[in-house]
Amino acid sequence: MSDTELDTPPDPVAGSLDEDDRLKPGFVNKVMSLVEAGDAEGARELVAPLHPADIADLFELAPSEARRPLAKALAEMLDGDVLAEMNDWVREELIDALHPHEVAELATQLDTDDAVAIIEDMEEDDQRAVLRAMEPDDRAAIEEALSFPEESAGRLMQRDLIAVPEHWTVGDVLDYLRRNEDLTTDFWEIYVVDPSHKPVGTCKLSWVMRTPRDIAIADVMMREQTLIPVDMDQEEVALRFQKYALISAAVIDQSGRLVGMITVDDVVHIIQEEAGEDILRLSGAGAGDINEPLGSTIRTRLSWLIVNLGTAILAASVVGLFQGTISRLVVLAVLMPIVSGMGGNAGTQTMAVAVRALALNQLTSSNTRRMILRELRIAIVNGCCLGTLIGLAVGVIYQNPDLGIVICAAMIINNITAGLAGILVPVSLEKAGADPAVASAVFVTTMTDVMGFFSFLGLAALWGVQP
Repeated sequence: MSDTELDTPPDPVAGSLDEDDRLKPGFVNKVMSLVEAGDAEGARELVAPLHPADIADLFELAPSEARRPLAKALAEMLDGDVLAEMNDWVREELIDALHPHEVAELATQLDTDDAVAIIEDMEEDDQRAVLRAMEPDDRAAIEEALSFPEESAGRLMQRDLIAVPEHWTVGDVLDYLRRNEDLTTDFWEIYVVDPSHKPVGTCKLSWVMRTPRDIAIADVMMREQTLIPVDMDQEEVALRFQKYALISAAVIDQSGRLVGMITVDDVVHIIQEEAGEDILRLSGAGAGDINEPLGSTIRTRLSWLIVNLGTAILAASVVGLFQGTISRLVVLAVLMPIVSGMGGNAGTQTMAVAVRALALNQLTSSNTRRMILRELRIAIVNGCCLGTLIGLAVGVIYQNPDLGIVICAAMIINNITAGLAGILVPVSLEKAGADPAVASAVFVTTMTDVMGFFSFLGLAALWGVQP
């Protein structure tokens, strides 16, 4: 071992994180033990080297009842950067324990979009108290952001940006950036505006740094740019960033004036959030957050399960129509879940593809017909393959060719139903203005269950299958 290696002190952060950059259980337990013992200074010494995101993780990993004592012990470190990285439920719990002036002080440390994320979920009275405790300029920015619809570009955008007039030279821009200490330090692009403050172009910071001072900024800028309306839904904003590979984009109001910008780090969070929401909505699991209050989780899941109970009763009523047929041939009761279950699985596959395509704007009115025909062909092929396999197996096992033919035909019919339902239900809900991710699963599952039972038992009755 070299002298350099011997002299190098151990990295305190490395000792608290595992190979996947997650806080080690031993480290979390040690911090919590110090807090419980009243050794706030010891806890702060352990936590001090951590990144704000890791400190936020510490609060999320701590038991709910231990978070307020932990916040009291680490009060000096509980700044805006930590709150911005924190899970929404955990952050809301901690903010409820703070005084309005403390929340206001934390909010002023953040970019406008992060400050809005903290304040927007507070009770109206608490919001007013926090806003009154803020500086006038900060309060005005937050109030303006809160005036925009939830999950819109206006809530997401940052007000701090660099905008320069188009008649300036590169030298003028550089002097402006160097002389004004109050300008934001986090930016990748400079927006060029006309006298009415409407964006006419954008210029990457690297272009400015590499261009002679006497060149006009209008000759360097790129005139084609993606402008985001202030009321655009955040999911549509994320799609534009993905489609055009944007790092940042200008946000404009109804008159076309530049009012803010959105950066890719905010969009990454949106993409993750929206993807997670769609998956959880398909399953009826609500927010699906392990930090969500127990009562809220139970209410959300129970309401969804009650809806599913109703659809299950509907499917069972179809079975009741064929009690006589089932009593003559009990094996039908054994086999019918196979038909409905396989139809449900096939419908879920198609539905997942359709919901994702709608969310990403891949499925539009111009290609809906082609998509339906594509899924129909897939359903026919899959149904024929699965029907042939189960038909041969049932015919051989039960020594009943008629029963094999019936279950084969029922499998084909239900797979076709599943394929069509999986694409038509989400598309219809989208056109009706409903969220396909929320309601599609109920309709598709009901249709495949009902058609699975009806086709199998109905064909068995019509064919006159005998034991």
